[in-house]
Amino acid sequence: MKGFTSRKAPYLFIAPAIILLTVFSLLPIFVALFISFTDMDLAGLADYSNLSFVGIKNYINVLSDPVFLKAIFNTLFYVIIGVPLVILTSLSVALLINLGKSKLFKVFRVVFYLPSVTNVVAVAVVWAYLYNPAFGLFNYILESMNLSAIPWLTEPTVAKISLILMALWRAVGLNMIIFIAALQGIPRSYYEAAELDGANTWQQIRAITLPMLRFAIFFVSITTMIGWLQFFEEPFIMTKGGPLDGTMSAALFIYKNGFQLSNFGYAAAGSFVLFIAVIAVTLVQYKVQNKESDY
Repeated sequence: MKGFTSRKAPYLFIAPAIILLTVFSLLPIFVALFISFTDMDLAGLADYSNLSFVGIKNYINVLSDPVFLKAIFNTLFYVIIGVPLVILTSLSVALLINLGKSKLFKVFRVVFYLPSVTNVVAVAVVWAYLYNPAFGLFNYILESMNLSAIPWLTEPTVAKISLILMALWRAVGLNMIIFIAALQGIPRSYYEAAELDGANTWQQIRAITLPMLRFAIFFVSITTMIGWLQFFEEPFIMTKGGPLDGTMSAALFIYKNGFQLSNFGYAAAGSFVLFIAVIAVTLVQYKVQNKESDY
């Protein structure tokens, strides 16, 4: 009896987490999958008898919707530009702070980390003033240097880049902490041996630091990629998807159709297209990482 109880003990400890995961993650996924094959709207939500099964019609419509296709293009733009910028910037900042010997560098950790824990609405309000075409700080600086003002949030491509810069400012801090933790886990003896062989700082970074950080870089790449594929808060607060749907992301498209237009079935179909894209990208990254590990 005692052995039977001891074998069950681990399951009792993980049971609350499993229950929460099932109720709030797995079950909603299956419910959303069912909704994506229906024409659910507010009437269907109030009375299930108003629901009609439409098969894959929602998926056909959403994949031929020009606004959704533009949202997919915008999301890919965010990913292709934003993900490398976040990884390179956060890794560079982490390396500089880790190499610093002064106590001042501990203050820099807090300075760079603070944006990641700042409320996104408050951040958006401040950046909206900075980007303001009439009296924003950025255009004021440009005009004081006799340069032309930039339409930060009023031209589609520039607006996307502006949102990326804001998101980059918020994302660096958390990833920097992850990289610093990984850097401090590298044995100091490796660097001492390299110094005895005459290796300079850059050679040590290239031959020791970067190879030892491959799993941290992989983790940051996965989480950052997923985050940018689900890019939502910045375009929602700053531009509402405009101008001309130029900053509309896939997540914002799903939100607008589901919670503003009440086309729940249509929005659910869009969400599963995004869900499949996230899974596919993650699997590709895992496969690439496994191949690199084999070498």
